[in-house]
Amino acid sequence: MQRRDFIRSTVAAASLGGLLGADGSIANAQPVAAPGASRIADRVDGSGLQLSLAAYSFRRELSGEKPVMTLERFVDYCAEQDLQATELTEYYFRDKSPGYICALRRRAYVNGLAISGSPLGNDFCHPPGPTRDKQLAHVKAWIDVVALLGSQTIRVFAGRAKKGSSEKEARKLAIEGLKEVSEYAGARGVLLAIENHGGITSTAKQLLALVKGVDSPWLGVNLDTGNFHTDVYASIEKAAPYAVAVQVKAEVREGKKPAEEADFRRIAGILKAAGYRGYVALEYEAKEDPLKAVPRYLDKLREALA
Repeated sequence: MQRRDFIRSTVAAASLGGLLGADGSIANAQPVAAPGASRIADRVDGSGLQLSLAAYSFRRELSGEKPVMTLERFVDYCAEQDLQATELTEYYFRDKSPGYICALRRRAYVNGLAISGSPLGNDFCHPPGPTRDKQLAHVKAWIDVVALLGSQTIRVFAGRAKKGSSEKEARKLAIEGLKEVSEYAGARGVLLAIENHGGITSTAKQLLALVKGVDSPWLGVNLDTGNFHTDVYASIEKAAPYAVAVQVKAEVREGKKPAEEADFRRIAGILKAAGYRGYVALEYEAKEDPLKAVPRYLDKLREALA
C-alpha cells in the first residue's frame, strides 16, 4: 500500500470518531485532519482547475414572469467567455422534459462546454412525514434529470434544525437523507456535492461531520468560498480536500464585518495544495450589474487558477 493510500484509508476509518464528541456534539469534536492531499477516493495526486460560471450569477435576468435571459442564452454566454464549463441551476429550467434537457446538453456540447454542476434546493432536516418524503422525492427526481443532462455533480443542501429540534437530531436526519439519495445517485453515476450553506453546515467542522457520517464515495463537498464567516480561509482550507465541486464568490465576509473582495490567488493556492481536480465556478452575488462585473471577475479568477 502506498503512503498516500494509507493516509486516505486512515482518514476514512476515523469516520465520525474524530469529528464528534462523545455526546455527538460539534463543540467537543476533535480538529479535522490537517489539510493536504485530497481525501477523495480514486483521485490521483496533483491538481487541475478548470473555469466555470454559475447560472445563479444571473439570477435576476433568469427569473421572474418575463426573464430577459434563458438557460440556452446563458450556455452561449459561457462559451463566449471562453470557459471550460457551465453550471446550470435547477431554479431556471423552463421544464424538465427529456426533450428540453437533451437540447441543453447538446447546446453545451457543441459549444465545447462541460456541465460542471446543477445545484438544487432541498432540506433533509425535516422529521419523517410527508414534507420529508417530498424533499427526498424531489432530489431523486432531479438526480434523474442530471443524469440525462450529463452534469458532473449535483449540489445539495443539508438543511436547518427545525423548531424544537437539536442540532444533533437535525444532523442525524440529514445524514439519513443524504445516505438514501447518495445510494440513488451512485446507481446513476451522479456525484452529490453538499454545500456549506448555513444551518448545520455553517462551519467546516459541521460540514465534514456530515460527509463522514454519510461515508459514501458518491458524496463530496460543494465548497462555496463565500459561505464561511468564521476564519474564512482556514475553513476553506479544511473543507477543500473533500471537494468535488467549487463555487467561488467575488466577496468574503468575516463575522459581522463588511464584505471584502475575495483573494482569488489565495483560494486557488488552497485548492491546488488540497489536490483538487475539477471545475471552479464563479458564483457572482455582489451588487454591481453582473453583465458588467462577471467578465472582469472571470478574468481575475482565470489568472489566479492558471
